[in-house]
Amino acid sequence: MDTSVRSPAWPRRVLALAVLALLAICPSLVAAGPAQAATIDTSASYVLVNRNSGKALDVYNKATNDGAPLVQWARNDGANQQWQFVDSGGGYYRLRSSLSGKVVDVSGRSTADGADVIQYTDKNATNQQFQVVDTDSGYVKLINRNSGKALEVWEWSTADGGRISQYTDLGGANQQWQLVRLTSYPGPGYVTGDVTVHDPEVTKKPDGTYLLAHTGDNIALKTSSDRTAWRNAGVAFPGGASWTHAYTNGSNTLWAPDITYVNGKYYMYYAASTFGSNHSGIFLATSTTGASGSWTNQGLVIESTTSDNWNAIDPNLVIDDQGRWWLDFGSFWSGIKMVQLDPATGKRLDGTIRSISGRNGGATEAPFIYRHGGYYYQFVSFDLCCKGASSTYRIMVGRSTSVTGPYVDRNGTAMTSGGGTQVLAGHGSIHGPGHQAVLADNDGDVLFYHWYADDGSSRLGINKLGWDGAGWPYVY
Repeated sequence: MDTSVRSPAWPRRVLALAVLALLAICPSLVAAGPAQAATIDTSASYVLVNRNSGKALDVYNKATNDGAPLVQWARNDGANQQWQFVDSGGGYYRLRSSLSGKVVDVSGRSTADGADVIQYTDKNATNQQFQVVDTDSGYVKLINRNSGKALEVWEWSTADGGRISQYTDLGGANQQWQLVRLTSYPGPGYVTGDVTVHDPEVTKKPDGTYLLAHTGDNIALKTSSDRTAWRNAGVAFPGGASWTHAYTNGSNTLWAPDITYVNGKYYMYYAASTFGSNHSGIFLATSTTGASGSWTNQGLVIESTTSDNWNAIDPNLVIDDQGRWWLDFGSFWSGIKMVQLDPATGKRLDGTIRSISGRNGGATEAPFIYRHGGYYYQFVSFDLCCKGASSTYRIMVGRSTSVTGPYVDRNGTAMTSGGGTQVLAGHGSIHGPGHQAVLADNDGDVLFYHWYADDGSSRLGINKLGWDGAGWPYVY
């Protein structure tokens, strides 16, 4: 990280004195009216390009920890260079990193010229809030609410790794930023009928119709003949699921079912737990028809306890190209795990637990592994679910040539080190899309997920999933 670049043409003190002298001679320069705030789309992601250097605001070394420094770097549009503006009210915003979920922060709430600028957990503090002020030619200044100083590239550096700091607002090109809005996401496809769902998973039946299972009392079921119109189809366990009560505190609400049709039978893995606890269990049920009341409890597959550093929820069955069965699962704690299953029973084959993704205790869950081409793609949901229209869920992905990993994102960052390439995020009135699943259908690959409406309800989202020239997925 370069912190030593100096500008021989414009020493800091000389520049400041020159500006003050110019204002004394021409006071009309400050009489043009108040600064205007730029128009910001809080549903979009932006790359911030410095006017002086042409380089982008960047989380140094793709770090995900509190206190990681911010620098400038050659633009590559990676997640460590993507920022979402979060409205703080009063014309101020926090800048949230798409990589880490943390926000731009003036270290130690400093009001001094030259203070370090870092990323830090979002506290909505004034040293994390910035006013976006227009200059000219499409550039803006970012003025910190706590200090009143401008975000800048220190000492006019043009080098990769040039330090980001704050300084008295002098209007210099090193204090001006171009907001490059990245491509927006499409809305969910048109669906009708019973589309209130949470944590949806879909399989295609032999007759060409669709069976969807989702979180709810005794596992809620829905069906569709055309992937557009959906209707309720009862619950998997109309008589209750008493065998799960040790994990649910007696509740019949069961989470995140994963449903697969294989070998003439439906296999459904699902989780039993309570919010905030990792005393959790993943169970298996099977059925020959998938209909309500036809499911047979096959018992516990894996459990976690409060002494574990992982959580046994959000299961996903994946069958690799060799016919081996695997179960990936997990939420928060140390991240996403994987165990091998015995295809004859659907239960664990051995005692090995593999780690395949994690954010150092941060918010990641809902894994789903899908094979396309020569890769296995691990989709996960970052950030926060279950907060209605305030949810910040977003769908991320990494890939590997092996089902057990290592999985890396588009920039080569390991998913076990917080890596992930964004596939879909909130936009407009579509809040917190996540808990995704992919289905290979006759017309291509289809992404299923839930999202939240402005009224806080969770709804079924369906989009087609395409693949770019480098083999990375995108929604359309």
